[in-house]
Amino acid sequence: MAKEYDLVILGGGTGGYVAAVRAAQLGLNTAIVEKEKLGGTCLHKGCIPSKALLRSAEVFATIKRSEEFGVETSGVALNFARVQDRKTKIIDQLHKGVEHLMKKGKIDVYEGLGRILGPSIFSPMPGTISVEMNNGEENEMLIPKNVIIATGSRPRTLPGLEIDGKYVMTSDEALQMESLPSSIIIVGGGVIGIEWASMLSDFGVDVTVLEYADRIIPTEDKDISKEMQRLMKKRKIKVVTGAKVLPETLQKGEGVAISAEVKGEQKEFHAEKMLVSVGRMANVEGIGLENTDIQVEKGVIVTNSFYQTKESHIYAIGDCIGGMQLAHVASHEGIVAVEHIVGESPEPLQYHLISRCIYSSPEVASVGLTEDEAKEKGHKVKVGKFSFRAIGKALVFGESDGFVKMIADEDTNDILGVHMIGPHVTDMISEAGLAQVLDATPWEVAHTIHPHPTLSEAIGEAALAVDGKAIHG
Repeated sequence: MAKEYDLVILGGGTGGYVAAVRAAQLGLNTAIVEKEKLGGTCLHKGCIPSKALLRSAEVFATIKRSEEFGVETSGVALNFARVQDRKTKIIDQLHKGVEHLMKKGKIDVYEGLGRILGPSIFSPMPGTISVEMNNGEENEMLIPKNVIIATGSRPRTLPGLEIDGKYVMTSDEALQMESLPSSIIIVGGGVIGIEWASMLSDFGVDVTVLEYADRIIPTEDKDISKEMQRLMKKRKIKVVTGAKVLPETLQKGEGVAISAEVKGEQKEFHAEKMLVSVGRMANVEGIGLENTDIQVEKGVIVTNSFYQTKESHIYAIGDCIGGMQLAHVASHEGIVAVEHIVGESPEPLQYHLISRCIYSSPEVASVGLTEDEAKEKGHKVKVGKFSFRAIGKALVFGESDGFVKMIADEDTNDILGVHMIGPHVTDMISEAGLAQVLDATPWEVAHTIHPHPTLSEAIGEAALAVDGKAIHG
């Protein structure tokens, strides 16, 4: 028998389940259709498992240099099976938490593959959801007044680089490794590639990164990219930029070998395994979009600023609409969509005010425009930069590489962007994000008294440095 809902959400990842919680708060009778597990990519194949592994790698690397802190150790060894067990326990705990939120909100969860149907006996408009249940039972028919598509994304691959899970992997397969390789080639020096390079290097793996662009993490400020490349070289991670990988040269057997064109010269690279990390692609196939007027352009669903598609009662959020493809972005897109459904007139998201993080060692965090972007937009910029080497807490912590960079408009004094590389900067970036939301000036940030000794003092000093007034630099 068909069941009626105010809202049905296709996909129970971060965007989907947050949207469901907000909908329940607003009194909507809500259901989620999820083909795998609640929590989606972020919880099971992305943010959480990768950060759990990164933390284990960080601890292992710290212990190996514990004598710097006056702590003598011996017989330090890595038990990768226990590393993976810890990761799994964290995922399980958080998964139970999401399930609890569904019960608390009286949100129905259908475990199966949902497809949008066209106009039918159930509804004169497209939007009825047919759920192919995982348990093999008869399809469930859901008749919603509104739909939110939150189907997420999957790792992108390069034509010719077949993912076999043994020699050639994406991050999905890499997260399930039972043992570490002695060496690895990472194709792609973006956010995910750099996190994996950092983690595997800390675990003792010989890492080579092949990046097509002329610098790693090319979407970040150039100074951040330059510093990250310098620090990776210091850690014996081999970084090759301007490298056009040639998939047709891939050889597998005793490990992998592949050639890349670098500055007009063909070079061959060898390793035990290969990780392909060249971005993600939206999951828009097989969900019934062809039964609607919903537009798909460049592989992503087209929406307006409130996430409505061409079918005004069907919305789409998260990775499947492209954009920043970050979990915290999907969550807030979901909230905006739900509040628009109930007529609350939410404010559209301002994407340039959303913080971005890379959880490598050192960490990277940024918000706003890069220096080049600011100049391209016609701003006359002034820049303040302050090194962690002059911050007492960083020296105490044993990690003093990196800096905070603040970019401001010389005429208006508005902060245009803040970029950080160094210890725990992913926990510090929200101050800069708040400053931009409140349209603060460097003077206001500088005159927020930062406690001593803390890493956050670098933000205050960078703000002072914008006008050449840094105290310790």
